[in-house]
Amino acid sequence: MRTDPRRVAVTGVGLVSPLGVGTAENWDALLAGRSGIGPITRFDTTEYPSRIAGEVKGFNPFDYLDKKEVKKSDTFIQYALAASRFAVDDAGLVIDERNADRVGVVIGSGIGGLPLIEAMHKTLLERGPSRVSPFFIPGQIVNMAAGQVSIRYGARGPNTSPATACTTGLHAVGDAFRLIQAGEADAMIAGGTEAVITPLAMAGFCAMRALSTRNDEPEKASRPWDAHRDGFVMSEGCGVVVLEELETARRRGARVYAEVVGYGMGAAAYHISAPHPEGDGAVRVMRAALADAGIAPERIGYINAHGTSTPLGDLSEVRAIKRVFGDHAYKLAVSSTKSATGHLLGAAGGLETGILALAVREQVLPPTLNLDEPGEGCDLDFVPHHARKVDLEYALTNSFGFGGTNASIAMKRYAGD
Repeated sequence: MRTDPRRVAVTGVGLVSPLGVGTAENWDALLAGRSGIGPITRFDTTEYPSRIAGEVKGFNPFDYLDKKEVKKSDTFIQYALAASRFAVDDAGLVIDERNADRVGVVIGSGIGGLPLIEAMHKTLLERGPSRVSPFFIPGQIVNMAAGQVSIRYGARGPNTSPATACTTGLHAVGDAFRLIQAGEADAMIAGGTEAVITPLAMAGFCAMRALSTRNDEPEKASRPWDAHRDGFVMSEGCGVVVLEELETARRRGARVYAEVVGYGMGAAAYHISAPHPEGDGAVRVMRAALADAGIAPERIGYINAHGTSTPLGDLSEVRAIKRVFGDHAYKLAVSSTKSATGHLLGAAGGLETGILALAVREQVLPPTLNLDEPGEGCDLDFVPHHARKVDLEYALTNSFGFGGTNASIAMKRYAGD
């Protein structure tokens, strides 16, 4: 644990997901137990084993970008610009010449601009190289979400873009946390964004047999820890938070959702896609987050789990929680908001960081939907079906990605000093 870390607060949350466009829409839908999963509408899925996804509905890019900007940017960048606007406005953060060098952006994506890549490849084959857009490259590379957000706000501080599969969003928040702790920035706009519900991406995940095929009941397809779970549901969207050095936030009278107090990252070093059966990598990052926060495992009251609804992944995470928390594992609450949103891949950790901050501030736990019959070994308190009021001081959120890349972040309720 650091001996003299700067304290870091969450002061803004911006969410775009299959549950809605905007933070309030997402939070209200989560607490009401609504699902954002439905049939894919963007292309013909007749030949696909999985024909469902969590599409963002009602998103109009022209509400957030001008016409020229829309033409120059893939959808994942558009989602990032929208969610960042929500987060920055929510934080009441003004970026000008007084602080621009001390405000940075860390927004990553697991895959990036695959829709634009697919479209431009078709253009190349059908119409030749001269018809490929000059904005193709800057419109789809992963770092351009962070780049566009920094340009939008004139944020001249640290600017990076992790691309670590399904851990991307949480790594982005953790990296931003570290930059503020180390004194390299006073505020960071951080999170993850993804928009790859495309023919090629769906075909690839179907080929891996990773996706749920509960096509007739899409709203029930994402069912973490349930005995009848059969794979994850691919989704899209963006989750962004504003992190600030606590004293800086207090001086300007900012609302504080929660404090970020610990971060752990590491590798399972086991397999390119399968989790370690006993959750070794997950164990290490949760323990690292607790050690960084300087708290005993018994202080944690809630975990927003990775919980993807895969047979192996869900059980591995449960085993990891039991190894880290021992008997206390049966006293804390665990839920997966992917039961409502589906899996946003590289955006999942950003979305779930924002959700955790809301849960800590509002003292309400979002439920795990569709958990009708817990699977073998899945015997923790998974907050089934209904949201729950709690007295919560410390909480964790986990993200695990292909390649064995893992992360965990700890938050604390902020009650003022």
